[in-house]
Amino acid sequence: MDYYLNDDNAVNRLVEEWKKYGKIIIAYDYDHTVFDYEQKGRAYNDVMNLLRKCKELGAYFIVFTCCGEDEYDKIRNYLNENNLPYDKINENLEFVQFKGRKVYYNIMLDDRSGLSSAYKVLLKTIKIIEKEKENSNYE
Repeated sequence: MDYYLNDDNAVNRLVEEWKKYGKIIIAYDYDHTVFDYEQKGRAYNDVMNLLRKCKELGAYFIVFTCCGEDEYDKIRNYLNENNLPYDKINENLEFVQFKGRKVYYNIMLDDRSGLSSAYKVLLKTIKIIEKEKENSNYE
């Protein structure tokens, strides 16, 4: 089996990165991940609550969306109204050294790219980080 097809290996990598840098970068899609684009009455509360919890633990956030810049104000308003954390939309954070087209992140939450698996990996990761913080093994 490929190494990162095992969720435990993905969790361990995220925990190691979080401990090494004190934070991780979480990218997440907008439509159908935190926003009901087709207005079908779908809720995204689990993902939204997980993002908020990660913010409490000090993560950085990039909204990585296909939406054009003309929609960024609408996106920002929605995120602010719903208390969803974000630092950038479709661009790297200032301290990231990589200068390619792809934004750098430690994990991506996207309805079209393994949202369920990424959600579970991130949820396991924050449980470990919280426990280690409680036990003072993490600063």
